[in-house]
Amino acid sequence: MKRPGPLLTLLAGLVLAVFLLALNATTGTPGGTNASSSRQERSPSPAPTRSSGSPGPTATASATPPPNADYAGRTDDDSAAIALSLRDGKAIAYFCDGRTKESWLKGDVEDDGTLRLTGKNGARLDGTLKEGKVIRGTVDVAGAHHGFTADKAKKPSGLYRATATVRSATIDAGWIVLKDGTQVGVLTRDGLASPAPGFDPETGAVTVDGERLTARPATP
Repeated sequence: MKRPGPLLTLLAGLVLAVFLLALNATTGTPGGTNASSSRQERSPSPAPTRSSGSPGPTATASATPPPNADYAGRTDDDSAAIALSLRDGKAIAYFCDGRTKESWLKGDVEDDGTLRLTGKNGARLDGTLKEGKVIRGTVDVAGAHHGFTADKAKKPSGLYRATATVRSATIDAGWIVLKDGTQVGVLTRDGLASPAPGFDPETGAVTVDGERLTARPATP
């Protein structure tokens, strides 16, 4: 038999090459468009970015005046009594020796408990409320300087006052009731001072020149 000639071998190679090209076009090659799209779909989402701005200011609680309360005590030399009433950032104080010397003072209470009160004839009180329990300070009345301590009062302890016109005379009386129940007061009748009579702390009843008056808690 005769072997196949060179022409037959060439034709067989061409057929094999056409077959391989057709197979490659049908299946696609790695790294094509489909593979690229698949990788893009599986790409992780970018991490969230943090704001570089600084945080806004923190709200702070507004300052408030000391709570409403009454305080009563004596001067350091035990020569007089003193009482104070604090209400809504205002204060009134009464200094009296139970005989003829007295002074009413008033002013503001700072949020930190500092008191600066003034009265007639240059009277002055400087004090500080400590932990809402005691007021410690000094008071200047009629040229005399006194240190004092006034503790928080519990009724009937505290500050009382009565004003009225009795038989054409102007009556103004003040009392300090200490925690042991002692009453220290001065009554002025048309500007003339004298020891104040005692009053009933339960009802406030007091008799002055035959007339019944009512002593009431004094507040700013």
